[in-house]
Amino acid sequence: MLKIGMVGMGGISRSHTAAWAQIPEAQVVCVCDIRPEKAEEAAKVTGGKPYTSFDEMLEKESFDVLDICLPTYLHPEFAIRGLNSGKHVLTEKPISLKREDVARVYAAAEKNGKNFMVAQCVRFWREYVALKDAFDSGKYGRLLSGHMERLGNTPQWSWDNWMRDPERSGLVPFDLHIHDLDYMIYTFGKPQNVVVHRAKEPNQDYFNVIYEYPGFFISAEAAWFEGAYAFHSSFRFQFEKAVMEYRDGKLTIYLQNGEKETLEDEQGNENGINLPKTNAYFNEIRYFVDCIQAGKPCDKVQPEELETVLEIIDKINA
Repeated sequence: MLKIGMVGMGGISRSHTAAWAQIPEAQVVCVCDIRPEKAEEAAKVTGGKPYTSFDEMLEKESFDVLDICLPTYLHPEFAIRGLNSGKHVLTEKPISLKREDVARVYAAAEKNGKNFMVAQCVRFWREYVALKDAFDSGKYGRLLSGHMERLGNTPQWSWDNWMRDPERSGLVPFDLHIHDLDYMIYTFGKPQNVVVHRAKEPNQDYFNVIYEYPGFFISAEAAWFEGAYAFHSSFRFQFEKAVMEYRDGKLTIYLQNGEKETLEDEQGNENGINLPKTNAYFNEIRYFVDCIQAGKPCDKVQPEELETVLEIIDKINA
């Protein structure tokens, strides 16, 4: 039985606790949040012992895996502390706000002989997996163009308002667009050129980026708008023989012969933060556990890809 310790029991942790509950060979034994009410709430859900001090949890509890759901700016240091204490580590995205932290964290994992993975859930999202399969297999011919969007309102709900602080969250590029950018690097590789158009104000931020590849291009939109703009994400990819569109929780494949195929949204776990239901969080954690049990690295997320993502975000922020 793998014993799991979790730190940071805010919004995204709900998706993780629901996923861990579906892993029969794993058990959450301790949870930590500096807010006592969040630690207690998570303890009731998971059955793990609540803590408000990470140091105390490390000292008093014996566990195999550290699952980090903390604010972005804390990810690298807590990951390194977990690895150096002999834990396998799964951390929420992104790995860090700084490119140099990728090497630091992976060096700690190698030094301690432990698995480390960033929870880039879109890589495990069924509809995005189908798109990657279509591109890799060439079953619809060459890719001609793509469009991805991830739009919502400026977050008001984060602890200490950290998500609105550029020094702690990195704002839209790191919190929102990184999902689509990470997927692009994972699926299509590094683009040849990046063209950025941005409209940034103190309380809102929108950008449209054109990623140019040999033979095709992908436009990507990301934004935090001021006001009650409901979050949504979607994509549309044009191949020679089909158009694949994911919108409103449904993937539709429009074929040249006039027929179409659909994948309805999964009946996945509730996440509590206005995101679509999906099994992607379970899929990523299942993969992470499988790698640990098989004694192999989590190769589905490569450090070189993470560095490329952060390199491109630096261009967007330039």
